[in-house]
Amino acid sequence: MKQSQSFLAITLIGFGIFFLIQQYDIPILSQFGSWPSILVILGIAFLFSAYGNRQHDNILPGFILFGLGIHFHMLHSTVNWIDHWGMYTLIIGIAFILRAQKTRQGTIIGIIFIIISFLALSAFAMPAWLGWLDLAFQIIEQFWPILLIIFGIVLLFKK
Repeated sequence: MKQSQSFLAITLIGFGIFFLIQQYDIPILSQFGSWPSILVILGIAFLFSAYGNRQHDNILPGFILFGLGIHFHMLHSTVNWIDHWGMYTLIIGIAFILRAQKTRQGTIIGIIFIIISFLALSAFAMPAWLGWLDLAFQIIEQFWPILLIIFGIVLLFKK
């Protein structure tokens, strides 16, 4: 099967199952009839394309979509799931590491994202002498959109 056809096929099968669950309101599967399921479906389609068709650049968007879909499902279905921005950087870090296994690019970026995630997620359990780290993360949380813009501009004009 052609590469684009397999991506389309998986996407169509996923959306068919999604709408079938919504239409028949199956009690056990009703929680999968919500919008995060669309992210999971698209993520699985990208991952299938990445691993099945050797389009390894699709690993990054595939795992990010899949991870976000699972994260949002867990936020709605369990009370103990962590609702913190560190989960997003963790998902992105894991996606970079998975892609780096096949393309040999992005390992350092993935490790940096994962370290930032673990520091952010464990900030509430840090000893008192690391209180400065909590203050640093409060400042980052306040100004992170500006930091993203600056980092993007630097990358855009870097030769």
